[in-house]
Amino acid sequence: MNTLLLSALALSMIAVPALDAQRYVGPDGKPRVALSRQPFLPNGVSEGPGRMADGGIQNLLRNLGATVRVEEAALTARENEEYGGWKRLGMALGHFADIVERNERDGYLTVGLLATCPSMPGLVAGLQRSGPTNEALRIGMLWLDAHGDINTPETTRSGSLGGMPVAVATGRALHVMRRDAKLDVPLSDRQVVMGGVRLNDPLEQVIIDNSRIEQLSVDDLRTVSPRVFEELDRLSAISDKIYVHIDMDVLDPREVEGHQNKVPNGPTSEQLARLFEEIFRRYPKASAIGFATIPMEDEGGLSIAAVNRMIEAAVRGVMARR
Repeated sequence: MNTLLLSALALSMIAVPALDAQRYVGPDGKPRVALSRQPFLPNGVSEGPGRMADGGIQNLLRNLGATVRVEEAALTARENEEYGGWKRLGMALGHFADIVERNERDGYLTVGLLATCPSMPGLVAGLQRSGPTNEALRIGMLWLDAHGDINTPETTRSGSLGGMPVAVATGRALHVMRRDAKLDVPLSDRQVVMGGVRLNDPLEQVIIDNSRIEQLSVDDLRTVSPRVFEELDRLSAISDKIYVHIDMDVLDPREVEGHQNKVPNGPTSEQLARLFEEIFRRYPKASAIGFATIPMEDEGGLSIAAVNRMIEAAVRGVMARR
């Protein structure tokens, strides 16, 4: 092997210098948090993001001393004339990406309140576009979901876009939607870690088995095992920013009884809250967290309480960075 090739290989193994860590603190010393709603579904809109924003989290954050910003993605009048549900969603995700990018530039931690998991590419796009130059930042993602959501239109059994967002974000399918969402550079498999996944379609599992996506078990999440930090250390080394995504169906079904896709044997929100506080304290590159598919039927308010608990823990982690 020649010297030039050896040099190139050596350079490829060196992590790019990190950006300055975002502290998400204003001039007044108060933490800054943006509750960023993305209500668009593949067909229609969801009340879920609004319910999460108005479910008590604003008061909890202000009690922590935080400055809170609340915004929502919307279509223009012309875009509202579009008849295609998937196309409308892609355009809405582009606007959502603008919100997330602005949050980063203004020093606000983005808490994504998402209709469903297909909102994810827009949030990742906003982080990707938030660097000091036009060059796309490298985004790592911790994907916590009972499902891999990496089906493509060729492998899906249901035909549901809800089962495809990781395939979209990693450049496996629906490239026009990804570009509408302003996610110009797909995530590499090495930038994705899945946790708590325990129910996949057969062909979806083949995609995962043949990928370079790493997996964390439910027990890893419950116990905050060393494996979690091994993977977060690795993600941090190859990424400029890290996004943590939660589909509420990853949780113990007792906390998401009204979720249509709940799966047995999930971690509790208390267990994930401990995990998130540690992640956002330990990793300065942890830059956003998002919550998708809050059940519309929530007897006793258990699902809203779970979301609030996990958001509050992540913000406490950010505050502990100081």
